[in-house]
Amino acid sequence: MTTVKDRFARWPRNTDSKREKHMSTKQIDQKDIAEQETAQVAPEGGAEAQDVNPELEQLRAERDQLSLQLVQSQDRLARLQAEFDNTRKREIKERQDIRDYAIQSAVEPFLSVLDNFALALKADASIEQLRSGVQLIVKQMEEALRGLNVQPLESVGAQFDPRIHEALGSIETLEHPDHQVLEEIRRGYKLRDKLLRPALVRIASNSAQKSE
Repeated sequence: MTTVKDRFARWPRNTDSKREKHMSTKQIDQKDIAEQETAQVAPEGGAEAQDVNPELEQLRAERDQLSLQLVQSQDRLARLQAEFDNTRKREIKERQDIRDYAIQSAVEPFLSVLDNFALALKADASIEQLRSGVQLIVKQMEEALRGLNVQPLESVGAQFDPRIHEALGSIETLEHPDHQVLEEIRRGYKLRDKLLRPALVRIASNSAQKSE
């Protein structure tokens, strides 16, 4: 049978506090049991903490990977934006170059015509000489237009065609067929098969053909 003296002999007196000297035997036993339970739980808690660390490291690795992917995506987006801007600027410049070339091709043949008009204004010549000079300039102008595939419309002597002619009046006559173009007031032109402007004309009005 264990006596009170033997139970106290299990506890070293040099580690007890003054408060423990006044504790009952039952209180000492409870303290002993609590310390043993704490000692058993502590290793389990440490193992659980060790299990959390790999998961935390994995989450950090995934975070770093996502951050790297975000930086790479932003870099690709910036490159695509720069490439788009360069392509747009290049396209604008190419369109401008095409327009400039078209204007140059259209204007260049008429520069010499303009030069001849300027020389005609400076010339001290007779009316007949000036007339002859203007006729040469008109011929030069027509050649320049033909170089651009611009052709004059057939008018005088042709039958009136409302698709290419615009009648400004009529002339009473019995010598010409009704609605024949007798006079061209303003020449019409076409670009290949496309009408640039209609010819302004006067047409014949034959009452004899109308009555028939």
